[in-house]
Amino acid sequence: MPVLSDTQRAWLTDSYASELVHAAEQAADAARAIIKPLFRSKLVASAKTDGSPVTIADKRAELEMRTVLASLYPDFGILGEEYGLDRPGASLRWVLDPIDGTRSFITGRPIFGTLIALMDEGVPVLGIIDQPITGERWIGLKGRPTQYTGSLGGEVGTRKVALLSQAEMSCTAPDMIASADFSNWQNLSDSVRRVSWGGDCYAYGLLSLGQVDIVAEGDLKVWDWAAIQPIVEGAGGAVVDWAGNTPQETGDGRILAVGDEALLPKILRILNA
Repeated sequence: MPVLSDTQRAWLTDSYASELVHAAEQAADAARAIIKPLFRSKLVASAKTDGSPVTIADKRAELEMRTVLASLYPDFGILGEEYGLDRPGASLRWVLDPIDGTRSFITGRPIFGTLIALMDEGVPVLGIIDQPITGERWIGLKGRPTQYTGSLGGEVGTRKVALLSQAEMSCTAPDMIASADFSNWQNLSDSVRRVSWGGDCYAYGLLSLGQVDIVAEGDLKVWDWAAIQPIVEGAGGAVVDWAGNTPQETGDGRILAVGDEALLPKILRILNA
C-alpha cells in the first residue's frame, strides 16, 4: 500500500491538521445549512448524463462548499461531483460530494450524507461524513483515531468478527454491483449472515461504529470513497479495491470496506474466484 513520504507528511502537524479539519467542518456546516431546509420539500430531481439524479440542493451545497474552501485555501485544488475540477495541478485537493445518496434524499430517507475529503498527491488524508438531518458527523484524519458526534448513540470502533458467516454486509443498490462481478458478489452475500440494502456513505459510517462489518460495492467515483477511507481506517477497519489494493482515482470503482481485516483474505478469494 502506498504511503506518504516524509516530505508529504511534513505538513500534517497537529496545528495545521486542526486548521484543515476546521475548514472542512465549516464547509460541512455550509452544506448542511442548504440541504436541511430542502429535505422532504418535494424537490424535482433532474437526470444527469449518466442517468443519476441531481437536485438544486446538490448544486447549491457544492457551490457553497467550494466558496468556503477556496476562500480559506486558494492554492488547493477542488474536485466536486457536480462542478468538476479546479486547479488540477495542485498536490493538495479537496474532493466533494454534496449529497452522497441523492436517491435517499429525494425520497425522504435520512441515510445520505455530505462527503468532504482532502487528498495529498492522490492519497486521502482527511475525510468527513456529515448527515445534515440527524446531525451526525464522522471525521477521519490519516494515522489518527476517527471522531464521531451525534445524538443517536454509538461509539467509534469496528467490530471483530470470528467467522464470515457472522458478518453483516451492506450495499447501496443492486445496480452498483451489476457492472462489477455480480456472481462473485452473490457468492459473498451467500456467505455472510445477511445483507442490508441502502445507505450510501452512511453505511460506511455505521461500519466505523461496529454496526456493519462489510460494504462491497462497484461503480464508485473518487468523491464516493476518498472521505470514507480515513474514517474507516481510523476506526480500525480497511478500505481496498476488489483486488485488495489501495483504491486509486483511476481505478474501476469497485470498493470493499471491512471492519475486521482478518476477514479480508477470505472475502477477496470469493470476489476474485
